[in-house]
Amino acid sequence: MQEQKEENKKIEFVKWFSELNKSSGNIAGGKGANLAEIYNLKIPVPPGFVITAQAYDYFIKKAGLKNKIKELLERIKYEDTEKLDEITKQIRVFIMDSEFPKEMQEEIIESYETLSVKKIEIEKGCAHDILKNSSEPTFVAVRSSATTEDLAEASFAGQQDSFVNIKGEESLIKHIKKCFASLYTSRATYYRNKQGFKDVQASLAVVIQKMVDSEKSGVIFSKDPSYKNDNIIIESVWGLGEGIVSGSITPDKHIVSKTDLKILDKKIADKKIAITRNSGGEKTIIKLREEKSNHPVLKDNEIKKLAEFAIQLEEHYQKPQDIEFAIEKDEIFIVQTRPITTMGNRIESRKEIKGEIILSGIAASPGIASGKIKIIENLEDLKKINKGDVLVTKMTNPDMVVTMQKSAAIVTDQGGLTAHASIVSREMGIPCIVGTQTATTKLKEGEIITVDGFTGNIYKGKTSETIKKEILPVTAKTKTKIKVIVDLPSFAEHASKTNIKQAGLIRIEGIIAESGKHPNYFIQKNNTQEYENTIFNGIEKISRYFDELWVRTSDIRSDEFQNLEGAPKEKEANPMLGMHGIRYGLKNPIILESELKALKRIAEKNKKIGILMPQIISVEEVQKVKEILKKINFLQAKLGVMIETPAAVQLIRELCNEGIDFISFGTNDLTQYILAVDRGNSQVQEFYNEMHPAVLHQLEYVIRVCKRYKVETSICGQAASQKEMVKFLVEKEIDSISVNADAAKEIADYVEEIEKEKIKGTDKEPRQYQLKKESEQNLDNSGINLVSEIKGDLDKISKSQTINSIQEGVEKGKQAIEEIVEQIREVVKDKNTGELKSKKEEKLPETGKVLDIF
Repeated sequence: MQEQKEENKKIEFVKWFSELNKSSGNIAGGKGANLAEIYNLKIPVPPGFVITAQAYDYFIKKAGLKNKIKELLERIKYEDTEKLDEITKQIRVFIMDSEFPKEMQEEIIESYETLSVKKIEIEKGCAHDILKNSSEPTFVAVRSSATTEDLAEASFAGQQDSFVNIKGEESLIKHIKKCFASLYTSRATYYRNKQGFKDVQASLAVVIQKMVDSEKSGVIFSKDPSYKNDNIIIESVWGLGEGIVSGSITPDKHIVSKTDLKILDKKIADKKIAITRNSGGEKTIIKLREEKSNHPVLKDNEIKKLAEFAIQLEEHYQKPQDIEFAIEKDEIFIVQTRPITTMGNRIESRKEIKGEIILSGIAASPGIASGKIKIIENLEDLKKINKGDVLVTKMTNPDMVVTMQKSAAIVTDQGGLTAHASIVSREMGIPCIVGTQTATTKLKEGEIITVDGFTGNIYKGKTSETIKKEILPVTAKTKTKIKVIVDLPSFAEHASKTNIKQAGLIRIEGIIAESGKHPNYFIQKNNTQEYENTIFNGIEKISRYFDELWVRTSDIRSDEFQNLEGAPKEKEANPMLGMHGIRYGLKNPIILESELKALKRIAEKNKKIGILMPQIISVEEVQKVKEILKKINFLQAKLGVMIETPAAVQLIRELCNEGIDFISFGTNDLTQYILAVDRGNSQVQEFYNEMHPAVLHQLEYVIRVCKRYKVETSICGQAASQKEMVKFLVEKEIDSISVNADAAKEIADYVEEIEKEKIKGTDKEPRQYQLKKESEQNLDNSGINLVSEIKGDLDKISKSQTINSIQEGVEKGKQAIEEIVEQIREVVKDKNTGELKSKKEEKLPETGKVLDIF
């Protein structure tokens, strides 16, 4: 008995907000600790207390549930949805059927009675109100506060249940148990496992807080969670706040400058309904009159006051905050604050998508993805979602979390930045657009769309590569080097998580865009030194994470950066074929020289620099770039060419002879130029195919020629992330493949697999490849035998003659003979068996033509 009393003394079942702070997460959970912290900052918070996580643990132990729960959890197979539902339901039933220990229940009831006559009520009310409150139980919110909740790196929002408008002792105890039981819903259990939290780490506190009779409510983001800028975002609705959190009401949206509290933008939504509380404490949905529905919820002075609270809380926590508020009789209450989830996992949009926008909404989670539309009208419809589909629904709810894992993107009719779909999508790295109003009626089941979570636009068809945030370290050992593409300095650190030390493509347009100034601006201002510094500073930040960097000189189309200061006003009829790439640099050599000077400064920091020239169509362009490099004394740089025009393919031999060190295929442009298909036009996307035989033939030819001249080959187009293309390139013995960081591990693992199969030579496909290579080698030998005598004769001529013109002719003759060998290979390359017929008779006339140069 004495032992039991000692144990009871150690347990504090209840803690008031005034007794807690932000470090009390292990006692009060994330929600409880944050409420206590802001309460003690003298920010207006509805009064309340917390049933501690230790109280939960005590209850589980005393009810004899600890071992039962552990045994049941050990039987779970997390991807077996039915089994997961069955076992977690058993655990919840055990919890609901168990009684609270007497001493614990008594302390909870006593605290609830005290809350009914809290000081704030006495100060606000008359004697009649005080007597009434002392005898009549108050309405409270009963809110789960998990000890794993509200971590910046893992959003557990909505995983446990919360209840509002609870009144009376019996109802209070019942709903506290419901909160405890909600720790073991199938979605919460699955989500903890997915995020790497062991269930032995999971515990639950419960916040009991006096209800505010909200006339208005909403959410504040102290920083734009879609990463566009540093502004404050405020969303608001009439009535209770759960309408905005659940997504059932599309809120008004206000953008406020953090620097001067100026209201930059207002978007007043047609809210249609409000959720209120009737006299019995029941939720009531009321339909708003048209004038009320379209009327702004907040006054300007309220918007600014809310922004001030947001700034105060962000400064206090030193992190961007997601804040819930309620307004009753013009008095503002802060109901909750927590860090905005996944701010650290920022990703940038590389390029504006070109395509047909069919619908727009609120950009809720960054990223771009394409997939087949699946419209979800109820939970039963979730079964039809396959991996890679786009989930389209009126509003998501936490029960969809398992299915959301499969989805390429999420689109909703309703909701705002704080809807559960928004928060969890950001955590999962899934592009999400909310508040479209008409997605479920306008979009058609089964169609392909692209969801741009950066802009809030939905495009018809597949118009862009998928952009996701997950980056995993590369561990595969491959002969084919894997490099990463890095566009922005802010992305370099994330890309370095691949453990790859070579950046195979750095596009400097991102650095230019971040500066806000077009290269023309620096010409106009006669200040190209500033431009050089801009490029240097951006590349230098990237170079901190990599040993070797291949940097492409600027390639700015006239239709891409119109908003930059100094951008040309002239409109080009066809910007894709206009003044961009190396032709712009050579027309404005002072700009190109500034870029190359910036790269020289990077090289002086002991970094290996490769210069990539875009949109090359002639040898003369390479020669002019070499002249600039000589002028600035930067001859140690490797010089490379982007193979993205048919001209570059046809001139590859001449380019190699000019002394280039490497090439990189830009398959995006090369494909559209070869196929005459605009890759930005959704109407012709079905014809855009990097695996088209015409494209593959060009890739193979360039690799083969470059091998002969010992010029390194690489690829940096989006096709490099497609396994079919990777297999083709590895079999053609490309030297390296440059991919986006999030695809690096998958591609590296696949390359390792292909290379191992080639070595074994046992699988059917690799064996066919080996036979083909042997056949090609035989053809090479046949071609060499065919002209060996002539080559020998030419060598003799070069040795016996001293006349310069003859020597020059000899060299040209040798090069022409190499072309004959290439012709032989092309004519019979598909014949894996058999011999050439009458080789000498058929080909000697061609040789005769070569000798005509004498």
